[in-house]
Amino acid sequence: MSAQTIPFPTAARQPPRSQQLLALIPGTLLLFAIGLAGKALESLGIFLRAHHHYFPRIEYVLWAIILGLFLSNLFTIPAIFRPGIATYELWLKLGIVLVAAKFVFADVLHIGAMSLVLVAIELALSLTVMTILGRIFGLPPKLTSLLAIGSSICGVTAIMAAQPAIDADEQDTTTAIAAILALGALALFSFPLIGHFLHMGQQPYGIWAGLAVDNTAEATVAGAIYGDIAGRFAILAKTARSAFIGFVVLGYAIYWAAQGKAARVERKALFLWQKFPKFILGFMAISVLASLHFFSAGQLTSLGNLSKWAFLPAFAGVGLRTQLRDLVTQGWRPILVGVLGEIFIALITLGMVLAVYHHGAAQ
Repeated sequence: MSAQTIPFPTAARQPPRSQQLLALIPGTLLLFAIGLAGKALESLGIFLRAHHHYFPRIEYVLWAIILGLFLSNLFTIPAIFRPGIATYELWLKLGIVLVAAKFVFADVLHIGAMSLVLVAIELALSLTVMTILGRIFGLPPKLTSLLAIGSSICGVTAIMAAQPAIDADEQDTTTAIAAILALGALALFSFPLIGHFLHMGQQPYGIWAGLAVDNTAEATVAGAIYGDIAGRFAILAKTARSAFIGFVVLGYAIYWAAQGKAARVERKALFLWQKFPKFILGFMAISVLASLHFFSAGQLTSLGNLSKWAFLPAFAGVGLRTQLRDLVTQGWRPILVGVLGEIFIALITLGMVLAVYHHGAAQ
């Protein structure tokens, strides 16, 4: 490109807000279309089985993911859909906030306190194990940090929050995200199978999924596939885990600044507030209002239905953004480190959850 054709970057070149909103419509409609198609397939299965015809017993959650995977891995999604598809995280967070209406705040505090203990153990083990494995397999130090942060907190969100804080380069960030997304895709199918094999109850399975699955989206889906109650408790455990993102990223930022390889964090309190996931505040607020009987029974039912509608496009987005080829295109070492670390954390957290619920049942 010649010097004369290089566009001069000005704020005026930003598209108008109305144009930005219009750009979201195609992809958002695609998300809802896939989600509704998944719901239709679930209803079709119920109808056919009721009339003694064979049809896979798959809930809309998994159908939406399968349809999204099919489209994104066999076809090239046109660019016009991409802005809207990216809104799946917004729908996911909205669904999480609305589902809080099904939790009494006293239960949130009780289960949340237990979850915080389990989360603290999970954080310490995950950060330690990923760091050790990264060194054993000779990964670049900052790539190891990104994998440790992503696996311990909330996957891609944590990696993106950490990238500027530790001054990680684009290649390390892309590799870490690809590894975490690939592992999340595997968790969607492996965790429910393990849960059914062990005959786990809805609540312990949900807590385990929230503790062991990295991305908030995949943790929510892995719980919802197992059952509605499991999905809610997966959200609760994952929300408790996500609350630590600021502290972990700050710790790594301070470490790399001390090594002279990242900028110093001058205003630590502001840093923590900027990194804190604000949807957690909405979750807590809805739970408090529900506990104070602010909502009528009909309104609580409506909020529950709205959360399911919000999850429809969110689950479709999980399938659309999952590229199975990422399992093989990023090299074997980051994937192997991630797989070994995730297996270790999954087994440890599974043991902790089973021990906690076995002890509670014994009492």
